[in-house]
Amino acid sequence: MSDEEWERFLRESVGGSAGAPVEPSARARGVERRLRERSGQPPEGWRTYSPARPRRRTGWYVAGLAAAVALLVGGLFPHQVIGWFGGNDDGQDKAPLAAESQKPRTAPGAEPGLRPTPAEPFRGSPASRWADGAAGITVPPAKATGWMDAAQVETALRQSRRFLVAAGLDPRVLRGERPTKAIALLNPHQKDVQEYLRTALSSKTPTSETDPLLLFSRFRPEQARLAGDVVKTRGRLTYREGKRGALEVTADVTFVYPVTPARDGERDAEVVRTIVRRETVMSWDDPAKVITEPGTMSLVSYTLDMTNGGCSDPTGYFTPPFGTADEQPTDKAHQVDPYDRSKPIDTSNGTPATGTDCATATRS
Repeated sequence: MSDEEWERFLRESVGGSAGAPVEPSARARGVERRLRERSGQPPEGWRTYSPARPRRRTGWYVAGLAAAVALLVGGLFPHQVIGWFGGNDDGQDKAPLAAESQKPRTAPGAEPGLRPTPAEPFRGSPASRWADGAAGITVPPAKATGWMDAAQVETALRQSRRFLVAAGLDPRVLRGERPTKAIALLNPHQKDVQEYLRTALSSKTPTSETDPLLLFSRFRPEQARLAGDVVKTRGRLTYREGKRGALEVTADVTFVYPVTPARDGERDAEVVRTIVRRETVMSWDDPAKVITEPGTMSLVSYTLDMTNGGCSDPTGYFTPPFGTADEQPTDKAHQVDPYDRSKPIDTSNGTPATGTDCATATRS
């Protein structure tokens, strides 16, 4: 032993080392003994030593294993896990989508493949997160454009949305009645459109060029009716300066109509979602350059893309495929996602998607 270690040993022997046990007084030992005798515990010497129990880590291992299993199950079956905890597994418990302010870059994500019901007509559909009715049609801020100042542009945008509502959301029009409110917003001096309206709304055998569905959403009341009173929409208006200084407004809106057979009961009725995307270009003309009437606009173009509305010859009404939705032919060469708003409406064949050449929808 070195001199330094010997000196440290002598000091600790006299003064005691840090953490060394201190002998209690005789009185303290007596009090402790009486307390133990009352509690029935055997006396324990004050110099005895009880080693600490080793900590068991089994609980942590079990908890870690359980967490790993939970993560695995959640990754493989996310919708079932949500249902276990009381969540709505059809996506309707998700927060509503923000208004569409610009063109989407991708299609909506996949939803659980659940069938719609009369109580939940948008079950299993991306539209469950869309806004109701006119609220889903975004109107941009107004600024002076063409012959109009900012206030006039704001009025024209509001009237443009009003036309879309009157043509695609009015309950009377959906029941097949004449779209009076929508027609009142169209320039009565636009001869080609007025001729189309006369033919489309009076002919019992419309053609693909005179089909009223090009502008208006209609169902035969004896065949189909809305499941509930909500139509989901998503889309927006944009505008620019058009010909002769006109304000040209473009509307790109998708409408989702959940319908049931007219004579089925409420609880067990089949629900089919007819999905309609419309692109309508409207021109609010300068009355100094174009013959028009105050508060009306001219139609530049109107295009329709439709799913679950019928693939036979035009009848002037949507004809949902009740009872045969699972039997529709699958054309893998021409499939479309009716909820994908990132792509333009396909007009490559020059005719709207209302004829016999219907694409196969990847989902509804």
